[in-house]
Amino acid sequence: MIAESSKSQESRISKIVLDNPLKSILIPVFLTFIIGSGLRFIIVDDNMMAMLPTKMESKMTWDAVQNEFGSTESIFIAFGKEGKNIFNKEALSQLWDVTRALEKIKEIEKVTSIANIPKIFSNDGFLEIKDLQKGRELSDNTIEDIANYVNANSTIKNRMVSKHEDYFNIIIQPLPNVSHDILRHRVVQVGDSLLSMNYDIHYGGTSYITGSVPTMIKKDISTLIFIGLGLMCGILVLNIRNIFSVFLIFSIIIQSLIVMAGVMGWITYYTGSKYFYFTIINSSMPIILLTIANSDGVHFVTRFFKEMRSGKDTRQAISASIDKLLMPIFLTSITTIAAFLALYFAPINQLLGYGVCLSIGILYAFILSVTFLPAAISFKNWNLESISISKESILEKTIRNIGVVIIPNPLKILKTGLIIILVGFSGLMFVKVDVNIANFFKKGTEFRKSIDFIDEQMAGTMDFRVRVKGDVKDPGVLYEIEQLQKALKENPSINATYSIADAVKQMHFTLMDNNPEFNTIPKNGNKISNLLAMYSMSRDTDDLGSVVDYNYNTSLITALSSVMSTDQIISFVDHIQSHVNNLEIIDRVSVTGMGVVIRDLIYLVIESSIISLVASLFGICFITSLFFKSMALGMLSIIPLLSAIIINFGLMGFSGIYLSHVTALLSSVIIGVGVDFSIHYIYHFKANRSKDKSDKNSTETFNEVGYPIVLDSASNMSFGALIFSNFIPVQFVGGLMVFAMLATSVGTLTLLASLTEILKKKQIL
Repeated sequence: MIAESSKSQESRISKIVLDNPLKSILIPVFLTFIIGSGLRFIIVDDNMMAMLPTKMESKMTWDAVQNEFGSTESIFIAFGKEGKNIFNKEALSQLWDVTRALEKIKEIEKVTSIANIPKIFSNDGFLEIKDLQKGRELSDNTIEDIANYVNANSTIKNRMVSKHEDYFNIIIQPLPNVSHDILRHRVVQVGDSLLSMNYDIHYGGTSYITGSVPTMIKKDISTLIFIGLGLMCGILVLNIRNIFSVFLIFSIIIQSLIVMAGVMGWITYYTGSKYFYFTIINSSMPIILLTIANSDGVHFVTRFFKEMRSGKDTRQAISASIDKLLMPIFLTSITTIAAFLALYFAPINQLLGYGVCLSIGILYAFILSVTFLPAAISFKNWNLESISISKESILEKTIRNIGVVIIPNPLKILKTGLIIILVGFSGLMFVKVDVNIANFFKKGTEFRKSIDFIDEQMAGTMDFRVRVKGDVKDPGVLYEIEQLQKALKENPSINATYSIADAVKQMHFTLMDNNPEFNTIPKNGNKISNLLAMYSMSRDTDDLGSVVDYNYNTSLITALSSVMSTDQIISFVDHIQSHVNNLEIIDRVSVTGMGVVIRDLIYLVIESSIISLVASLFGICFITSLFFKSMALGMLSIIPLLSAIIINFGLMGFSGIYLSHVTALLSSVIIGVGVDFSIHYIYHFKANRSKDKSDKNSTETFNEVGYPIVLDSASNMSFGALIFSNFIPVQFVGGLMVFAMLATSVGTLTLLASLTEILKKKQIL
């Protein structure tokens, strides 16, 4: 009779799950397998340009440059021996071999090195162009001629030879839209196989960096997340003290991650949308979903043990846990989903896929938490005398004792919290933005050493491109191109520039018997036309394809620079733009290149962060207000979130941690986890308040949710293991996640708990 009575009191969902436990397990597992099979269709994209809106000016210029001049991204190979002159037979023979091997790679459009650059010379008043290096085997005299020619042409030397003439540089231009990861692998394979035995090798360039980053991140994070999961498991086992329960929590996490990734793959397969590619910008997705799925599982398991401890049997405890947690878990899931779907309004395209796939993963974690998890628990014969059921953990006792201090002193706690928030707010003004990928790697690592070498000794790893519309046969146009180059060179970080103006000046100088007076742009347009005509008769005009189009109406200035800080990039681009505005003849000039892309990405990151943050907080406040039928409770639900975000970004400002397209979305982690904490607290506070109007209800609420909140937070702090990453933003994410977990849990159990108590006493709640 008692069993029948208790069964009749079960909610519909509890009854369905408990009456059909095997189905409640097998159906989710089957769905996980089916949806997760989409994993094979996931595409990893390393193209940073895909993040930019198609109608953004720098993106349109970038696309135009790609169409007219080929890919503007490059890979550099610098090889040699420090202190040993590179102009020798062995080095030039190796350069010849590497250049020819690279030219055979199908993903490469053009390879430029001393082994294939043209030599311009005069022959009886006519220009002739021949290969500077005519073959692999060279005489001493030929080597000397090559060295003299290179040293006499600064445009060539600055790009092709190191400052101390002990390294050669090879510039590799990929075909547009190729995989940087694949290209980097094949280039490194050729370089290492032919050069590593005899020379030091350094790789660089934007294409090399962007091609390396995804692989490095995947390898780095997969290792560190494994460590983090191990630490999480240890923390949960120590506190829950039941391996089977921890296993079930992890099964929810793993299944949710599989489904999220599977959805990403299936959508990509059926739609072909690039918004659902896996990129550097959504690399935080697994961590966010992991924390949310873990939270759902921890709340259910701790509630189940609490119900068992009160004297209920297994079925009663499961039913009570479902009934008490169904709505708060559902509400936390819906509000978090709404927050991430708000990313639809963000200007960075990939954030749409980020929000959709993460939302599906969150929804699936909720479904598993109220079906799979309780059904699996029901199959176990639980021993009431076991330590996990019979005794509270040390952490649970500690949290209950803390509640005894917080609840009776809400005003003091609130004042202390406000002081901390104000301190955090003051740190916001010190937050700096940096999305320069080269700065994402620790100094001293092999990868960073190569970047620094190419920056310091070679042409540099960053590029700026200036696209000029105008007839290059017009002396005035060429003169203003020359002036633009001079403006570029005013920045000490610029190591080399080249354009059609350099080619015309060199031809003019050579034709006039190397007379320094004629190392200038001819003042007569016909003379410029004749020079270009002579070049075309002696050499394939494709050699000029990187600086001017076929019709000589559009030209390109390229500037290679060392790595700049974000502030330096913004200042430099603004300087160039101001110079462009003062041009008299040329009126159609646009600036692009990786430097400008970085500048624009900065603005997008900031804009996307603000949009997602505001939309998320508004959505959470709106949904919770409707659910709780109280605007006050809706406002209270976002206070711990807003406070944690302020303190978190304040910490970033004080500690010098920069905001990037990786760390900017950390606010999503805070919202995803923090809303769970605040809603669980408010839901149980409201439920207890309706049953008991006395002062005891706040203490009861604290005792009910304080422990699972802190345990959830503590277990997720294990991802502090990410601070050991070689990837600096990942280090930052690891450290900030620890702080975020602490801030959101403490904020909920201090600020929110104090405010609810104060408002209750004022009879507002």
